[in-house]
Amino acid sequence: MEEDRFISKQVIKIRGEERKETEDFITVESPVTIYLNGNELVTLLCTPEKIDRLALGFLRSEGLLSSYGEVEKLSVDEEQGFIHVELKEKTGLAEKLYGKRTVTSGCGKGTVFFNVLDSLRSKPLTGKLVVDIATVFKLMNDLQQKSELFKTTGGVHSAAIADESGILFFHEDIGRHNAIDKIIGECILADISTRDKIMISSGRLSSEILLKTAKLEIQLLLSRSAPTSLTIELADSLNITLVGFIRGSRMNVYTHQWRIAD
Repeated sequence: MEEDRFISKQVIKIRGEERKETEDFITVESPVTIYLNGNELVTLLCTPEKIDRLALGFLRSEGLLSSYGEVEKLSVDEEQGFIHVELKEKTGLAEKLYGKRTVTSGCGKGTVFFNVLDSLRSKPLTGKLVVDIATVFKLMNDLQQKSELFKTTGGVHSAAIADESGILFFHEDIGRHNAIDKIIGECILADISTRDKIMISSGRLSSEILLKTAKLEIQLLLSRSAPTSLTIELADSLNITLVGFIRGSRMNVYTHQWRIAD
């Protein structure tokens, strides 16, 4: 489905008093339904590529699996937009959590199952990762350079996970939550530790984005956009360094500034 990320459409472009018909490229938005242990769990609106990563990342973000070793079978029906995930141990947790859905502030009214208030009582991270200012600027610049679908359509968010040497995995999606879940899915498939990694996003840093990061024990969250008040509160209490408005040669460090070295 990677070749179906965007379509071509004739549009009327108006620039001042000039009006002309021209070709434009539009990001594809498709529903993808995740089935867990044979039961329909959730339908996500997304960019239809790497949807197996999206499913794994979503399940990891919601606490329904912690590693790929827990998966008995994963199958993708790209034509129907169905992803079937069978776990080795079937606990029925998903069915219990389904009634606790929360409509978030995310793109497409994203769905999460966790309780945000419970997360306020989570244990702070103990890692001592420190990066310099130049590394922060370089990582954000690299994220933007990799954003080919955004350059084509202007209609997606980007996310990446990195270490101090550079970006390891990169994804784009119409939803900033989806883009990060695809990154999480890549980490699950690659079986890499995320405790010493850096998460980078192009989008607004809302509380659910921060919590996805916290569950992976990632200590540093970067974005070219703004955080919300609850995100700052959570980052402060969970010992996560939150950096926003990384643009050009400027940035705002909202919490635990000691991780950003001169």
